[in-house]
Amino acid sequence: MNKYLRMTAVFFVCTYFWSYAHTYTEWHALDSVNLIFHEAGHTIFYFFGTFVHILAGSGFQITIPALIALYFFYTRQKISSSLCLLWVGQNFLNVSVYAGDAVKMQLDLLGGDSVTHDWHYLLSTLGWLQYTDTVASTLYALGIVCILLGTVFSLYCASQNENDNLN
Repeated sequence: MNKYLRMTAVFFVCTYFWSYAHTYTEWHALDSVNLIFHEAGHTIFYFFGTFVHILAGSGFQITIPALIALYFFYTRQKISSSLCLLWVGQNFLNVSVYAGDAVKMQLDLLGGDSVTHDWHYLLSTLGWLQYTDTVASTLYALGIVCILLGTVFSLYCASQNENDNLN
């Protein structure tokens, strides 16, 4: 693929994720995909106790894109790896919204009002409910760092010649 075409495509993908970062409290189509991984985490870790079962939702939501990014990195598909890092960052932002709702519990959850609010349960079990804003801010910051690193690395890799083996 032509270097300039690669850079243009990567630029538009990065632009999408930065746009997401500015509207991260709103629901986006990608959030529906992430929700599948979130719920899969709950299902897969159901038999590991309540705390792990609940933590696995957000954990799996972040871990799956991170594992995909690592796979691409180890197979020397560095643009793909960098773009997946953007996805990891987007998931951190998404989870930060959920964590930030631990006290108010105003988000519409899958299953309605009768389901457990993951982050209220996690933070109250740890005795950290008073640190809800700090936890949410930390997750948000991790998301922005991942999106920034993913942007820098993907644009750098896209700017290299194909025979440099940076794709």
